[in-house]
Amino acid sequence: QSHFVESGGGLVRPGGSLRLSCAASGFTLDGYTIGWFRQAPGKEREGVSCIITGDDSTIYGDSVKGRFTISRDNAKNTVYLQMNSLKPEDTAVYYCAGRRFAPAVAFTTGDMAYWGKGTLVTVSS
Repeated sequence: QSHFVESGGGLVRPGGSLRLSCAASGFTLDGYTIGWFRQAPGKEREGVSCIITGDDSTIYGDSVKGRFTISRDNAKNTVYLQMNSLKPEDTAVYYCAGRRFAPAVAFTTGDMAYWGKGTLVTVSS
């Protein structure tokens, strides 16, 4: 049973934007550190961005800094990933994952308790 449901993926042209959503299923995101990860065909999983419980500090991978923004809406029990200036190399399946009261190292090591099933982002002309 998936604890997170991702949505918002699709086909977009280079330079375009998408907003991914990660909704919690059956529990509140309050207290959770939430990360976005991606995996392209033939490549290892990569940490994209993370929002850390407590102070909502954020982390971004070098390849997306300045282009992607992660945010949390507790009222909607959802975490978002706004992706701008998309490039073909951003093409991947994007997953959200979370762990309660997790520190930043949980994101950098991929040590998350719950994972969604992913949403496909394709950047192509």
